[in-house]
Amino acid sequence: MTRVAYAEDTLGAGIRSRFLENVNGLTMHVLEAGFEDNNRPCILLLHGFPELAYSWRKVMPSLAAAGFHVVAPDQRGYGRTTGWDGDYDGDVGTFRILNLVRDTLGLVAGLGRRSVACVVGHDFGSPVAAWCALIRPDVFRSVVLMSAPFAGPPSLPLGPSKPPPADTIHDDLAALDPPRKHYQWYYSSRDADDEMKNCPQGIHAFLRDYYHHKSADWERNRPYALASWSASELAKLPTYYIMELDKGMAQTVARERPSPSQIDECTWLTDAELRVYSTEYERNGFQGGLQWYRCQTSGDYVAEREIFSGRAIDVPSMFVSGKSDWGTYQRPGDFEAMQSTACTNMLACHLIEGAGHWVQQEQPEAVSRLLLQFLGERDAGG
Repeated sequence: MTRVAYAEDTLGAGIRSRFLENVNGLTMHVLEAGFEDNNRPCILLLHGFPELAYSWRKVMPSLAAAGFHVVAPDQRGYGRTTGWDGDYDGDVGTFRILNLVRDTLGLVAGLGRRSVACVVGHDFGSPVAAWCALIRPDVFRSVVLMSAPFAGPPSLPLGPSKPPPADTIHDDLAALDPPRKHYQWYYSSRDADDEMKNCPQGIHAFLRDYYHHKSADWERNRPYALASWSASELAKLPTYYIMELDKGMAQTVARERPSPSQIDECTWLTDAELRVYSTEYERNGFQGGLQWYRCQTSGDYVAEREIFSGRAIDVPSMFVSGKSDWGTYQRPGDFEAMQSTACTNMLACHLIEGAGHWVQQEQPEAVSRLLLQFLGERDAGG
């Protein structure tokens, strides 16, 4: 058996792990399948928060069986990848989106390739995949976005103009009854890592609560499009997105804790599989992943992305999400903008029955089928 850095007892046959040195300053841990033949086309799988390369374990064998070399890294800030700064007061800028694209380019080079057939991103991995395809279509020949729509690069303000008004959404959310706050700004706070890492229920139980709350197993996940980016509309989102002002995330999701029977019946995430996640987060904490949110919410890195204003993703693209995933609609208008302007060659959008936010884990067979269908249509010219 090929030994792996983690999860050996719960990974399928044919998946190995290895470390790639000097990937944009990182020693990057990757899981691989279909690595026996160097001539296979390559697919990169980019995870989100709070996940790992391990999140792709259920789709990797199917893609490898279809003739692909499948590579899933632990991204900067996660798992067994090292060389990143997890200090809240450290260099948060290394986690900005364009440097995460540089990480992915470094991974491609580290694999000895000039291009890959497809880059697939889930959750926060979705914008990384989108920016990869937008900036370097010569390297990333197609893209699949999962659970997080991409609305395109920010607009470049041209000519004399007044500065935009300050975003009052946080004041408006705090004025609701009960007072609320947006989860991304909570994740950007100094206290978030400590509150989750040292929560009363422990990391293992916290992650169980969190994954359950955002999955199709939580029956009140029945998403729909919101009318606007306003406090009254955002308040319709579940509390894992629009939180109560005085509560942290661990306390928030603990209210919806699954029963022992629900845990026993959760075949898409067994306790042994959950233990892989909890072991890694007990070792690393959450700050590495939270740094991504800080770059997103600070506004400090918008200007460098404005350089790409007006550009669209022109390579073949597809969107996949769970039908019970509020992530599709959490930013009003993004789902529509993705299809109308941000992607010029979108072959399909799919909302999968029986899946919430963790679509590739909840419904891996459906995701694998759609990925292979997309790659076939892309090769056939749509």
